[in-house]
This record gives sequence, C-alpha cells and structure tokens, in this order.
Amino acid sequence: MDTMTLWHISAWEFAALAAAALLVGFSKTAVSGANTVSLAIFAAVLPARASTGVLLPILIVGDVLAVLTYRRHAHWPTLWRLFPAVAAGVVLGTLFLVWADDGVVRTSIGAILLLMAAVTLWRRRAAKEDDEPDSVATRTGRIKARSYGVLGGFTTMVANAGGPVMSMYLLSAGFRKLGFLGTSAFFFLIVNVSKVPFSVGLGLIDGNSLLLDAALAAFVLPGALLGKWAVHRINQRLFERLVIAATVLGGAQLLLR
Repeated sequence: MDTMTLWHISAWEFAALAAAALLVGFSKTAVSGANTVSLAIFAAVLPARASTGVLLPILIVGDVLAVLTYRRHAHWPTLWRLFPAVAAGVVLGTLFLVWADDGVVRTSIGAILLLMAAVTLWRRRAAKEDDEPDSVATRTGRIKARSYGVLGGFTTMVANAGGPVMSMYLLSAGFRKLGFLGTSAFFFLIVNVSKVPFSVGLGLIDGNSLLLDAALAAFVLPGALLGKWAVHRINQRLFERLVIAATVLGGAQLLLR
C-alpha cells in the first residue's frame, strides 16, 4: 500500500501538499510567516489534528536548511531570553490541546495574529529603525520578550502557527533582514525539535505520518534554494511588508476556516 492510498488522498491533493512543502522551504529562507499558507493547505487536505503532526517534521527540515544558510546571523542574547518563556508556552499549548476543539484553537490564534500585526504596524510608525536589536536590554524589552515567548510557544504547539508570532516580535525589536532570518532559523529549529516528544505523546506523529513526511521532504529543498536566491533581491522595507502581509493572511485564514 503506497502513502497516498494509506492517507486516502488523490494525486491533486498530494500535489497541493508538495506545493505547501516547497513553500515551507521558501518561508524559512526568505519570508518568515509565509508558511501559514502551508498550514492552511495541510489542514484542508488532511484531518485537522493529523495535519499538525505531518507538518512538524517538514518544518524541521526547513529549519535545518535555514540554519545552514543563515547560521552566522543569529542574535543569541535574544534567543536565550526567549527560550524559558517559549518552554512555558509549549507546555500550556499541550494542555490546551487535550481539551480544546479545532474551532476554538483556530479562532483564538487567528485573532491574536491579526491583533499583533496591527500593533506592530502602529509601533513601527512611531519608532526609529536600529541596526542592532536592543529589545532585551531594557525592562520593557524583557517583559515583551517573555510575553511573545509564551505566546509563540503556545501557538506553535497548538497549530504550528508560531512563525507569525515571532515574526512580529523580531520586527518590533528592530531586526534587519539577515539578523531576522538567522535568529528565527535557530529559534524554530530548537523549538520544533523540542515539540516532537509532545506531538508523539498526543498521537500526532506516528509511522503513517512519517511515511507521508518522507514523500514530501524532498520538496522543501528547492523551496529553500528559491528563498535564498530571492532574499538578496528583496529590500528591507519590502521584506517587512511581506512578513506582515503573510501574518495577516495567516490570521485571516484561521478565522475564516
């Protein structure tokens, strides 16, 4: 029995999943947050809960490629400040998944993403752009890092939707393009790998999901290469607009599904 028969998906549905996997690679090396579209495609083709377990290993493949591409540009003080709060968010997300249905999860996260996009746009109109992020150096910055960290851990656990949350945080912190991509690459590799035991425990990852992942993983690489080529041709202002637009799109599709 082949993978498509096992999951009861047609050739067109498999093609849609392959396109979503390619977009994961592109988002990891070019426009972070764009993989919310991938989330929507996976959830449309596969059962909602099962889709999160299938998508997670695909995201990890993309994270590895992003780290290999932008490893020299990570801002580690920001990462160390975020990780404890993210861990708390992941635990909260796991507990939430035990009882919350898909509708509650989608509506909550969609509303949060749209609110954060609006707040980020408002803040960036009033703030000066800095070449080096300094958001972790002040008390206000530390509070913001913890708040976004918990929210990012929660959303990434319940719906693999942490990308837009952290995109909004890194933009609001004043990260430039390469620093943004390098920091987010390490962040999501570490966070997504840490989610695997929780996902296995919840039954979201099993042998069947890994078989489908094996068939889709090859499509992540060309997407990552396309993103690496494109990112050097996107200026900072356009980059920020694309990230915010991807966040709004992700929030809207979660609310409308």
